[in-house]
Amino acid sequence: MVRRTFYERVIKRILDVLLSGIAMLLFSWLYAILALLVRVFLGRPVIFSQERPGRNDPKSGKEKPFRLYKFRSMKNLKDRDGKDLPDDARLTKFGRVLRSTSLDELPEAWNIFKGDMSVVGPRPLLMEYLPYYTEREHHRHDVRPGLTGLAQVNGRTAVTWQKKFDYDLEYVENCSFLLDLKILFQTVIKTVKRSDIYVGSAVPWGRFDDMRKKELAEAKDASKGEKET
Repeated sequence: MVRRTFYERVIKRILDVLLSGIAMLLFSWLYAILALLVRVFLGRPVIFSQERPGRNDPKSGKEKPFRLYKFRSMKNLKDRDGKDLPDDARLTKFGRVLRSTSLDELPEAWNIFKGDMSVVGPRPLLMEYLPYYTEREHHRHDVRPGLTGLAQVNGRTAVTWQKKFDYDLEYVENCSFLLDLKILFQTVIKTVKRSDIYVGSAVPWGRFDDMRKKELAEAKDASKGEKET
């Protein structure tokens, strides 16, 4: 979309390795305590992993998948058909605390250290969303996905999907050291205040793929109505 700067190509990656490595060393005691608590309150596995889309591959032009790691925050409860129950039914009080404080995301430091992610960048969403991106929206993957990003400090889940993508693309087009520093500072404030954080299934706007399917269906019906008239 835009030409990458020296900061993005070199300095940003060096800072990612340093910050994630230092964080894992300094907070190794916290990782151990949280792992034990997850094991006691939620059982195994302690770590939840899921495939997410990463940065666009320069050769193929497509998002390169990676496995994202988090501390587990929900129980494995399923219905009679073997499908997972809604988040509210599986999310315990302890799991809600993990999510509301963002402590469940600490294992993503390993993703950052490996190079799957960056400290700052668009949050990695679900693989199922990819077919519903517009051509412009795919450019949110021109940079590594991040632990935090411009959308996260401007409403997080409280903003619409369209606004969230606008923030992601704004970041891709204006990435710089000063912007990253500003986002990190705002992230600390948001985390301490625990603001704009929703847990359970009562998250505004619902799933992105459901929203886009609805938009496509409405557009199809509108087009059909115009032809009939």
